[in-house]
Amino acid sequence: MDNIKVGDSLTIHCYKHNGILHRVCEEATVLEITAEKLVCANNKTKITENDGRSYNTNEIAILIFYKKNWFNIIAQLKEQGLFYYCNIASPFVIDNSIIKYIDYDLDLRVFPDGGFRILDRNEYKYHKRIMHYSNDLDLIIKYELQKLISLKKEEKGPFDQRKIDKYHEKYVNLQKNSKK
Repeated sequence: MDNIKVGDSLTIHCYKHNGILHRVCEEATVLEITAEKLVCANNKTKITENDGRSYNTNEIAILIFYKKNWFNIIAQLKEQGLFYYCNIASPFVIDNSIIKYIDYDLDLRVFPDGGFRILDRNEYKYHKRIMHYSNDLDLIIKYELQKLISLKKEEKGPFDQRKIDKYHEKYVNLQKNSKK
């Protein structure tokens, strides 16, 4: 990560446990790099699924990837309010300007009213069986999901809306300055 700086544009590759590329996000502008995390943002970016289908996102999103936590966060700034889509996933690595991580199916969806829902439990059970997730991996995933829920309940870290607002402002300013 030494050669990556604020304002750089990266690509995101999401893999499954078996090494198959699951999804590609074409653009993520770097907003912050720390010892613990990488924060990026994008707007109306192209997403391509492993079956070839593609679509564009509809809004600005703040993307937070962690070096030690087994989750990443997408804060979606929608007209109806701030939504979060949280992936239970391996810590990220960067390889040739590509953010890479393994998706472990379970997701936490957080709504503007503060409510949340755990998604894709059946997908997790299925992939755990067919891809042979170890017992240790299963414990890590369940622990990290609970840690994520605790952060949400306490509105800490990525769930502190003031932090998301600051990242949003930084992204808007970077976009303005890049067009000058």
